[in-house]
Amino acid sequence: MKTAYLSSAYLAPVEYYTKLATYDKIYIEQYDHYMKQTYRNRCTISGPDGELALSIPTVKPDTLKCPMKDIRISDHGNWRHLHWNAIESAYNNTPFFEYYKDDFHPFYEKKYEFLIDFNEELCNLICKLIDIHPNIERTSEYKMDFCPEETDFRELIHPKKDFRALDPEFIPHPYYQVFEAKLGFLPNLSVIDLLFNMGPEGLLILQ
Repeated sequence: MKTAYLSSAYLAPVEYYTKLATYDKIYIEQYDHYMKQTYRNRCTISGPDGELALSIPTVKPDTLKCPMKDIRISDHGNWRHLHWNAIESAYNNTPFFEYYKDDFHPFYEKKYEFLIDFNEELCNLICKLIDIHPNIERTSEYKMDFCPEETDFRELIHPKKDFRALDPEFIPHPYYQVFEAKLGFLPNLSVIDLLFNMGPEGLLILQ
């Protein structure tokens, strides 16, 4: 049985969802020390001018080593409104945005206290829409040693690291993107890029 360990992620990239689609068991880490500038609170979408990073502001924790499960979302800077506007303007002309937007919009109206809960519910929605059924559990402790059938992707899938060097099993398959004529194909964007551009066929790309 192949097991993957992943960090919690906000609208995670395609690479992350290939693990959800192909591993038998997934553990989402909740005891890691929270770090900024990771997919835990940011995603990358494609706008008309290229890649655009969206970050969720978080409440500054009392200690430097705060576990992910205790990180609270901040209301700072009207971010929900800004994120939704960015997503809408980026994907309004894609084939499937109209079809899925009512599933996503409530996430930008409801206030969640904890980042990990917000990420988890969004992930559950995306899995349902793409029609994958991963066996997911949160970790019960922070693990350092892994068996041969376990793979630790917690710090490998990272916006500042090159997936080509770190994750040889992930080979991005090009798919239709609405700004491709202008920008070329942009690999490993947030899974919503795949979903809004390809709809149900996104599953074939992940597999």
